[in-house]
Amino acid sequence: MSFQAYLDNIEVKTGKTPQELIDLAHAKGFNKDTKSSEIIDWFKNDFGLGRGHAMALITVIKKGAEISDKHVGTSGPHSDPSKILRLDGIRKK
Repeated sequence: MSFQAYLDNIEVKTGKTPQELIDLAHAKGFNKDTKSSEIIDWFKNDFGLGRGHAMALITVIKKGAEISDKHVGTSGPHSDPSKILRLDGIRKK
């Protein structure tokens, strides 16, 4: 599954765009220095997200929306269309 597909699935599951969840995390004071386990617990308890989905969001919280171009444009199952993740939601496609 591509990184973007993970983010799209999070939106389907929670009803919130990735950016909305990231903004909520920042409002709680979570940032690149926060222990991942704290953020994972919050995503699990407040939004019902599992570890994999939480880690996808944590990666964006800590590193931003730009990902490696290793899988961009490939034909494999992890192929992403762009090295910049779309955080504004599925409807904005």
